[in-house]
Amino acid sequence: MATAVTNSTQALVDAVNGTKAKTSSTTAEAQDRFLKLLTTQLKNQDPLNPMDNAQMTSQLAQISTVDGIERLNATLQKMMTSTVDSEAMQATAMVGHQVMVPGSGLTLTDSGAVGGMTLPSDADQVIVTVKDQNGLTIRTLNMGDLDTGTHNFTWDGKNDAGTQAVNGNYNVSIEATRGSEKLDAAALQLAGVVSINRSTQGVSLDLGALGLVKLGDVKQIF
Repeated sequence: MATAVTNSTQALVDAVNGTKAKTSSTTAEAQDRFLKLLTTQLKNQDPLNPMDNAQMTSQLAQISTVDGIERLNATLQKMMTSTVDSEAMQATAMVGHQVMVPGSGLTLTDSGAVGGMTLPSDADQVIVTVKDQNGLTIRTLNMGDLDTGTHNFTWDGKNDAGTQAVNGNYNVSIEATRGSEKLDAAALQLAGVVSINRSTQGVSLDLGALGLVKLGDVKQIF
């Protein structure tokens, strides 16, 4: 019985070793084949017409380059995996928080509405226009002059006539100028982070109805 167990164990070890041998690097196998061919070529070369040293050096350099590329790819893959893991940890901390991301939506509740914008440069005047779903202007907010960067604004829900608007979804547009120059201002909207999504493309945030956005699209976190 002991012999049978020993044989069985040995068979398992052999099988594992065989598997490891089969899964060895293809580049290592190519190097081995190259060196064997090179050795054979050197042994059988014509003494009166030996192999050119430059040619042999070039071949060695090529196989070395292939090996170096494979090692570099393996290192880059590890770095990418580490980066994605780090992004996932950062994104997890955002779940349950509110974030500002590019978008023209504005949600009005009993507490009012909050939106944002990004300015590529200093502006002499910034105008925020709130419109309903039919495209009709509800309220115009004069933000005055603002510096370069990200800014927030609040809307109390009243229209230009001072009447309280109905809670719901609205749209905003941003008009920013510096002198006679019109600036390329972008609107931001507030959304809650429901969960995170991890894929081969990296880590993204699930904002519910707004869908998925990349971490780089987040301008502010609340």
